[in-house]
Amino acid sequence: MIHTCTQDIINDLEKHHDLIRIPHEVDPDLEMAEIHRRVYRAGGPAIFFEQVQGSPFPAASNLFGTLARARFIFRDTLNRIQRLMEVVADPALIFKSPHRCLNLPITLWQMLPRNVTSGPVLTHKTSLEHLPQIRCWPGDGGAFVLLPQVYTEDPARPGIMHSNLGMYRIQISGNHYVANREAGLHYQIRRDIGIHHAAALSLKQPLRVSVFVGGPPAHTFSAIMPLPEGMPEVTFAGGLAGRRFRYARRNGYAIAADADFCICGTVCPGETKPEGPFGDHLGYYSLAHPFPVLHVDTVYHRPDAVWPFTVVGRPPQEDTIFGRLIHEITGPMVPRSIPGVKAVHAVDAAGVHPLLLAIGKERFLPYEKIKPRELLKLAHAILGFGHCSLAKYLFIAAEEDAPGLDVYDLEAFFRHVLERVDWRKDLHFQTETFIDTLDYSGTGLNEGSKVVIAAAGPRIRNLMPETPGDIPLTDGFSNPMMVMPGILAIQGPAYSDVKSGETAIYRIAEALSSVKSRNELPLVVIVDDSEFAARTIHNFLWTTFTRSNPSHDIYGVNSHVGHKHWGCEPPLIIDARLKPFHAPPLVEDPKISARVNELGKKGGCLYGII
Repeated sequence: MIHTCTQDIINDLEKHHDLIRIPHEVDPDLEMAEIHRRVYRAGGPAIFFEQVQGSPFPAASNLFGTLARARFIFRDTLNRIQRLMEVVADPALIFKSPHRCLNLPITLWQMLPRNVTSGPVLTHKTSLEHLPQIRCWPGDGGAFVLLPQVYTEDPARPGIMHSNLGMYRIQISGNHYVANREAGLHYQIRRDIGIHHAAALSLKQPLRVSVFVGGPPAHTFSAIMPLPEGMPEVTFAGGLAGRRFRYARRNGYAIAADADFCICGTVCPGETKPEGPFGDHLGYYSLAHPFPVLHVDTVYHRPDAVWPFTVVGRPPQEDTIFGRLIHEITGPMVPRSIPGVKAVHAVDAAGVHPLLLAIGKERFLPYEKIKPRELLKLAHAILGFGHCSLAKYLFIAAEEDAPGLDVYDLEAFFRHVLERVDWRKDLHFQTETFIDTLDYSGTGLNEGSKVVIAAAGPRIRNLMPETPGDIPLTDGFSNPMMVMPGILAIQGPAYSDVKSGETAIYRIAEALSSVKSRNELPLVVIVDDSEFAARTIHNFLWTTFTRSNPSHDIYGVNSHVGHKHWGCEPPLIIDARLKPFHAPPLVEDPKISARVNELGKKGGCLYGII
């Protein structure tokens, strides 16, 4: 089925019994988000909020809440897009498997944007205050557009083929924004909208911005696709939608004709206001910082407009499904984009950007497979590739050592690396560099470090399966618990400042040096709650890689620097305690949670779902 708007998706999912209606009025301040989280967590259906308090528009969420539902929504076009990606990765497939490429000309035609004179979205106008004012977390600074498609064009080369469509959050209330006239435009480091903004600043002219909400679901998905720089997302949107991207022009703005809503405005040179806080996908608040101000000109909407939204927070959330679908589509492109790399996995459980796992070929000296060589070249290529450049930790292994190794089998991958890694030589740091804007573990906004952990060659150790009994815990350290073989979590004293924090780690490093079998224990993580960190591998990943900055928080037994290379003996120690400068983790409002609990009781609209 070809969906042209959000109402089409709702009708389709309801017809197939994969949608629940909330008939009574629901508060957009925290309550709608809590309902969404609970239904998503239960693997429940899409949600249609018929009455949103304070807004004339209904809303929908959890539309992409399961991988099966996301595939179902794109059931008529997903295979075609996957074939296209396969052909881009290997053009010879046109001749090798012509039957698989029969629909390729149709897809290419659908990828051409179509200029129209009008469209449903231009039928009506409204104002920001009438849009659903959805606030997801108690500490959020206001209401946000939560599935925005932010459209800009290169001011130096105007036109839709030089456009960018990205999902950059939009704050529509709160802080010091003038009601109905201003909104916050938050975009992070290494986002393509920054190229357009920089061009506008160099020309000393405002940047025109159109924010589409809703419309064909392919348009929403395209806004998060990691496409090559210079390839307009609107072309991919047409191919995935099975329908050319229709756009009209009004007062100098490009407007997606089929969108449910469109907010048009300009960003003036040099003007910023505090935006945020916002509960983000790492599981913490991104705090208030100066970001560009969008001066709102017009807000359009179609007659049957529905406001789609999602909720982010500690993964997994609905955006996890986006990531998995992106992998299904783009998987064939990785070896083509970075020759020698077999697979890359940005680990969702660790907040996506903090942790990458990769497999590459080690071919430089095939007769001497005793240490990483080509892997280091590939690691630098990965860290220079698109959003992979935001990674803090990159673990890379050699395909030749285990041809069946899978970057998505997290425990097997860590086991493989930890059996082979030599901490004296296999750690490669980049200090005083950049990290993700949303990551507060570094030395400042967008500032931090990276480390490559490259392991190749034969296994050099067996991994300790159980907590050793000879750990002489020093004052303040307690409750050691195995996360998995070879990884131990130890509860440390609360972190108060850098000096005392480092002193505590040096104490535990010295204590661990006396453990007789420590070679079998390659990794120790110091945490605030070892029982929590060891409970699941997802807890371990989230705690360890969102709360540590490699250059500042990696230590080890008998650490040393030789010719400017840092190394240590086992175990490597990562200080993953919360620090005073970290952003606070996200916690639900207990009163709102209790209110939603009532909806799950017998007679409630969520009975049998949550």
